[in-house]
Amino acid sequence: MARYSATVTGDRPAHAVYDYLKDFATIAEWDPGVASAVLVDGEAGEVGARYRVDTVFLGRVTSLEYVIVLEVSAPDGGRRVDLRAENADFISYDVITVRPLDSGCEVTYDADLALKGLRRPFDPVLRLLFQIIGRRAERGLAQVVNSPLVMRRAA
Repeated sequence: MARYSATVTGDRPAHAVYDYLKDFATIAEWDPGVASAVLVDGEAGEVGARYRVDTVFLGRVTSLEYVIVLEVSAPDGGRRVDLRAENADFISYDVITVRPLDSGCEVTYDADLALKGLRRPFDPVLRLLFQIIGRRAERGLAQVVNSPLVMRRAA
């Protein structure tokens, strides 16, 4: 299994950042490995919403259908959304957590990617590639949590 976890801080209000990120179609705006992401069913950012996400790596496009499977609010004002995707090659489980800070917020993005079936022996290679992909996404996430784009969406 490949895993990447990143925590970034931003100067935008936690509720605005959370509302922006839980609409998973926005991933195409900050993750350079995502060519497109669209809501295909349900209410944006709500449990049961389905998103088609097209990723590009080494010139190959892979389509995944992510479903929001959980949304939780914490007593400290933090919020979390869990997404799951599966295709013939792998299963992905992503968790986005946003916590308020005195001046802005902290965002943690955890992603687990597990190969299926005969592909499992390639997990060590996937782990290395996922670190590269994750670092690029982390840079984009850090930029967006400080971006006016979040506030335009919240308005």
